[in-house]
Amino acid sequence: MKFFVDTADVSEIRELNDTGLLDGVTTNPSLIMKSGRDIVEVTKEICDIVDGPVSAEVTATEYKEMLTQAAFLAKIADNICIKLPLTMDGLKACKALTSDGHKTNVTLCFSANQALLAAKAGATFISPFLGRLDDMGIDGMELISEIRTIYDNYDFDTEILAASIRTVNHVKDAALIGSDVATVPPAILKALVKHPLTDKGLDAFLADWAKTGQNIG
Repeated sequence: MKFFVDTADVSEIRELNDTGLLDGVTTNPSLIMKSGRDIVEVTKEICDIVDGPVSAEVTATEYKEMLTQAAFLAKIADNICIKLPLTMDGLKACKALTSDGHKTNVTLCFSANQALLAAKAGATFISPFLGRLDDMGIDGMELISEIRTIYDNYDFDTEILAASIRTVNHVKDAALIGSDVATVPPAILKALVKHPLTDKGLDAFLADWAKTGQNIG
């Protein structure tokens, strides 16, 4: 599974990228607002840090305006992935952009039918929103499973990008089902490494090592 981080916080992105575990970044208008920075400035800085795709989202709702905004965003850096809403205009824009060689991320997916249409439109990534479905009492993992089955049935190249992730179990379950990517808030990505038995074992090893009075190197 690939790991993207879902943030526009440059310091968090740089820290996680230095681990070698980061494969890309997703942003959206809300995350740009939270950063308090100019969209071009912060997106360019993110693209300079990360080698993988950086999703930058259009805010237009009509096809022609989407293409205009997409052209503007694509000029920021070569690794920009254009993020589009799962609407008819968004799918039409997706088809046009992928035909021109741009990476696309179709977002706000809440059904398998929507995911099927996105794949037909040639989306590079489809972003089903797990947490928001869970908030409604709907199992988001069932959606991931349905999309995985449909995509495998027809050998679609579109990658499943599990989004709106709230817990470490969301990551684990999405990986078990076969999601290609998980885009994760920084705190959740850091929490994946944590386990109390790891901490306990490390403390014991260090205590025993201290008793030897030795040094390495």
